[in-house]
Amino acid sequence: MTKNPVVEVKTDLGSFYIELFPDKAPITVENFLKYIDAGFYDGLIFHRIIPGFVVQGGGFDENMNYKKPLYPPIKNEAKNGLRNSYGTVAMARTTEIDSATSQFFINLAENYQLDHQGETPDTYGYAVFGKVIEGMKVVEWIARIPTTSKMGFENVPIHPVKIHYIKRVENR
Repeated sequence: MTKNPVVEVKTDLGSFYIELFPDKAPITVENFLKYIDAGFYDGLIFHRIIPGFVVQGGGFDENMNYKKPLYPPIKNEAKNGLRNSYGTVAMARTTEIDSATSQFFINLAENYQLDHQGETPDTYGYAVFGKVIEGMKVVEWIARIPTTSKMGFENVPIHPVKIHYIKRVENR
């Protein structure tokens, strides 16, 4: 039996670890690891914080600029049977079903309304591809940072939390 890959997310507030599920979300995990291996996330921030809902990152620097060019959008794997439950990690997307690129979010609650429920953009859901297995306390600390509006974006932390790096680690 193959062990699932684990990645460390090192932030200003400490590290947390995510176990990835390539058996359930192979396209999404491959995409996420491609961004990680390229160092894409280094220096980006968690740009969207909604306490009791999600913490989102992987797209913007602290000035709300895109850091680097993106890879093409991937197929949405929301039909994989994984639920948007507390501590799970899922891909963010636009209103288009297959539009996820680099942005991801961590669920801070049982967000089952984000699961696949139908075939329209509003009901298709968000693909879960991992789960925080250590350091959820760090994610909860990030979620406590007060937010504001900035450059047309809502729920932006007033004190940016930088992602120093995301890297593959030995299974924990």
